[in-house]
Amino acid sequence: MTVRNGQGQHDGGGRRLPGSSAVALSAAYDTALLDLDGVVYAGGEAIPYAVEALGVAREGGMHLAYVTNNALRTPEEVATHLTDLGVPAVAGDVVTSAQAVARLIAEEVPPGSRVLVVGGEGLQVALRERGLVPVESADFEPAAVVQGYGGPDLPWGRFAEAAYAVQRGVPWYASNTDLTIPGARGIGPGNGAAVEVVRIASGGRAEPKVAGKPLPPMHRETVLRTGAARPLVVGDRLDTDIEGAFNGGVDSLLVLTGVTDVAQLLTAVPEHRPTYVAADLRGLLVGQPEVVEGAGGVFACGAWRASVSGGELVLEAASEGGADVMDGVRALCGAAWSAAGDGVCGADAGKALASLGW
Repeated sequence: MTVRNGQGQHDGGGRRLPGSSAVALSAAYDTALLDLDGVVYAGGEAIPYAVEALGVAREGGMHLAYVTNNALRTPEEVATHLTDLGVPAVAGDVVTSAQAVARLIAEEVPPGSRVLVVGGEGLQVALRERGLVPVESADFEPAAVVQGYGGPDLPWGRFAEAAYAVQRGVPWYASNTDLTIPGARGIGPGNGAAVEVVRIASGGRAEPKVAGKPLPPMHRETVLRTGAARPLVVGDRLDTDIEGAFNGGVDSLLVLTGVTDVAQLLTAVPEHRPTYVAADLRGLLVGQPEVVEGAGGVFACGAWRASVSGGELVLEAASEGGADVMDGVRALCGAAWSAAGDGVCGADAGKALASLGW
């Protein structure tokens, strides 16, 4: 089994070339740590090819774990939803940012403490599992305030209660700070937007301690609950999934079914550059071709050749027909990331992306 250009093959602290694998990623890694929103489903409905791809990976022996920054639902509810979609799962397969932040709070406040909750059932259940008591008003003299995504029906008054407590100096926590969340109708505001509401109302006097991806508490929670020996993080967001993998020192696969598009991928800073990239979860079932740097700063992958010339990313197909579009994306990543070094690629990618249909 050969996995090339994996984690650790960084020059100056950031990935310059996408990784490659001679075997299917589902064989190269023992556990897939899969984000949910934008990867497995969107708006409650399965993303195309996700159910079939995960079934094949699981039958081949890959352990599937579902790691989400969405703190709204309990692991049991998430597992039931996955099973209903055709992806068999149990509660133990699910790791949420609610669990990560509950552990963080429990380590920093006395047992049995009251915690003011701005969020849904998933966050309340996670706190109770740690011996903490969820409350809904600052008048209960909570030892901590915690925010997690509460869905569209979260009462507006909860934000005021959190602001009152934070103004008094009560320690403030957040399950995650994702500004957006993908849904069936588009991209909506996430928990990070709700955190900003409390920050503004409390006069900017405090900063929350955050547990979710990309920060270490979430990675620790995932390792403790899955026992993965060689994990592969699979996600759709550069600033949570991919950065979280970077911070944890593990490899990652970006799928283009959620928040991130190719233009954002090409301008990624070093900690946001994934090891691998695929159109969707079918990328788990195949290897990844190598991106090769040639003479004159030309990067080749499959039938594609990419370079930076005159402030523009240039992409050419080496042969007519049969060229894999994703190989073109990988070649462009090689050219853009290498030109950027440890910074951001400023080359215009418009024509190159148009040639790929993006």
